[in-house]
Order: sequence, then structure tokens, then C-alpha cells
Amino acid sequence: MNGFDGSLPLSRARTIPASWYTSEEMAQRERDRVFGDVWLVAGRVDQVAKPGDYFTAHLAGEPIVVTRDESGSLRAFYNVCRHRAARVVCAEQGHATKLRCRYHGWTYDLTGRLRGVPEFDGVEGFCREDNGLKPIMVSEWGPFVWVHRGESPAPLREWLAPLERRGILSRIGGLEWAGRKEYRLACNWKVFVDNYLDGGYHVNTVHPALAGVLDYARYRTEIEENLSVQISPLEPGEVGDVRSGDEAHYAWVFPHVMFNVYAGVMDTNVVYPEGPNSCRVVFDFYFESRFDTAFRARSMAVAHEVQIEDEAVCLDVQVGLGSRSYDTGRFSVKREAGGYHFHRLLASRLLGN
Repeated sequence: MNGFDGSLPLSRARTIPASWYTSEEMAQRERDRVFGDVWLVAGRVDQVAKPGDYFTAHLAGEPIVVTRDESGSLRAFYNVCRHRAARVVCAEQGHATKLRCRYHGWTYDLTGRLRGVPEFDGVEGFCREDNGLKPIMVSEWGPFVWVHRGESPAPLREWLAPLERRGILSRIGGLEWAGRKEYRLACNWKVFVDNYLDGGYHVNTVHPALAGVLDYARYRTEIEENLSVQISPLEPGEVGDVRSGDEAHYAWVFPHVMFNVYAGVMDTNVVYPEGPNSCRVVFDFYFESRFDTAFRARSMAVAHEVQIEDEAVCLDVQVGLGSRSYDTGRFSVKREAGGYHFHRLLASRLLGN
């Protein structure tokens, strides 16, 4: 667990060790101390717009279900039946008046209370009221539903206050969801985050089309609490038709949420760990209503091209992290303050500092 010193200035700092990316022990510690104790994106608000709507998700090994009950209140639960631990809800999303486990038919209402227990007569010491679905803290912000699996967390708005102070919510308030893409990568989730946070360092070499619209000389990173924002003025270029405006804002919230904001357009990336050597990345796409279908398709195609370019590099890095020739690396003082900020936040939670 040692091997990282977050007290050093950026000019002298080294990255977290390679073993932090490849160890099963570290992945388990992250599930408990990072993903088990922060606000996480579980899904979108539009997926639970009406009473009875629900969606399911897996967050760092935990199955959950989010629903809106008959009174309109948002609810989240571990998607685990209290009888034999089967999933209660198997569909990715849908609409229901009750949640019924397909295994033995135990039935819960939308507030999580246990309502139906077939053939359980004669069981001693069993209290139906004590066997409802286990709840999870849930809240809404922007287009997302967020959950927190820890005890008595700070309110979501406090967690996202740095993002609000940057005006991100006001820039995305009028956007509507248009589509989703999911990618499974054979790399640790931190490799994907590192790549995102390198201050544009890799853009000129990995993303030639995107590099053509970013003013690299004026590309900068600003850091505040659990947030870092990369900001770049935009110029006309090959993808300038769908990546336009005065500035691009690339905002990351610890540990796994990324907002890519342009004029009237936003892509969000949310990365979920699936073991030390794999992760899942969910892209959602949002647009102002003025943009037609062709524009939206072109924008999503550009995002896909960028992701494929990033994926190839991330897979190379994961292989290299397993080499005996590599343990830690250094940071570019000019470009990689965001990456060091991420490593410090991560280490603080993992090491209990």
C-alpha cells in the first residue's frame, strides 16, 4: 500500500505504483473505501421519470435498483432478495407496480417493503417488516441519479458544489438526452481516468481530428476540491461542426464521472471498475433541441472515434503496467496537475489519510 507520496510538489511527484492498477487486493480496497463511500452516478433521471419506472445497475460489484414510488419519491435499493440473494429485478429498465423476485416469488413494493412471502407459514422468529430491501441513499443532480452506499454522507449538492460554482449546471440545464453507448475495456478504471486527466497531453498524438479544434497553447487545468476542469478555447477544424463554441470544458468529479461540454452539446463518460484489469465506460449524449438528427449522429460518431483512439492507448498502458520494467512515472508540470490531483484523492481514501 505504500509507494506513493502525495505530499510532494508536482515537480517532484511520482505516480501511484503499477501494482495499484493490477492488484486484486487493491481493487477490493477501492470497492470498499472509494466506490463504497462517495456519491456515484447510477443512471439518468429520465429513466425514472414517472412513478413505477425503474432501472438496474452494477456499481463496483454491487447490484442496485432505482425506482420512483407511487408518491413520486426516488428510491434506491440493493437489488438482492432477502431470502436467497437472487436479483429481485433482472431487466435493465422498465415499469412496475411491485418488485417480484423470479426465484421464489418474494414480492416487495416500490418503497422496498416486503409484501409477499409464499409458503412461509411456520417459520419462527421471522419479521416481515425487518426483511425489506436494503435501502441506499439516492439523489438527483443535473441529468443524473446519484447513489451513496456509505453511512450519513454529506448532501449531494455539497459534494458537487465545486461543479456548480464552475457554472456547469447552468450550461447543461436545457439539454435533452439523445443516446447511449457502452464500452468494455481490458484495463483498470484508473487508466481510463488518468488518460482523461492528462491536461490534453495526449491529444496531439492520439486525437488528430480533435486536436484540430482545440487551442492547445491555451489549454489549461483548474482544480478545486474533488473536481478538476480542463478548459480549451475552440477553433474551426475537421470536427468543428459538432465541437464548437468559445470553449470546451472537460470536468471530472472524483472518482468516475466526466462531463464534456461544448456549445449546446454534452457527452458524459462514467467509468465503472470490473476487476483490476477491466472496466465499463458508459457514454450518454445530450443536445439542445435545435440540433437535428444528422447533427446528433455526427456528434456521437466523433465521440466514438475519440473513444476508440483512447481505448487503444489504455490497453497498451495496462499491458505495460504489468511489466517488470515499470513501477512509477513522473508528471508533466505543465500538463498533468489533474492526474496528480486524482492520485492524491485516491491515496487519501485508500490509505485512510
